[in-house]
Amino acid sequence: MNSHDLLREVFKDGNPKQIAEDLGLSLSMIYKWAEPVGKTGSGATNPLDRVQDLIESTQDERIAQWISEKGGGFFIRNPKTTHPHPDYLIPATNRIVQEFADLLSVVACAAGDDFINEDEAKRIRDRWEQLKSVTESFVHCCELGNFSSLRREAENLGS
Repeated sequence: MNSHDLLREVFKDGNPKQIAEDLGLSLSMIYKWAEPVGKTGSGATNPLDRVQDLIESTQDERIAQWISEKGGGFFIRNPKTTHPHPDYLIPATNRIVQEFADLLSVVACAAGDDFINEDEAKRIRDRWEQLKSVTESFVHCCELGNFSSLRREAENLGS
């Protein structure tokens, strides 16, 4: 989806006049963000396109992470390979289990005294973010059909 198409959808459900007021911009500028830029339209480069350009220029995913956090979420990079060999999934499942065990260990150590200090909370958050990232990569591989490939391969080895 193009950024201007997304903004057009957001503006249908929102209040462009209020958005303009909140951002200190003209209503016409807000509407221009929801139009294509260049030869096909008279729109203006919108903040979404600028953020994309900034990420591409810096190659720094902390920008996406920051935006995700401001939206109440977490940024997880998609795996680089779209068709990893099914053998990749076996260690991936083991890694998920290990990451979860590591998280539980950090939580158990931190909560042992019925108080979690700032450093302990940071360690818990770091382990949680790592677990989410590893699990998302695994789920993505499964969505690409690799899980069924793994099952067929295991059945062939068993016969």
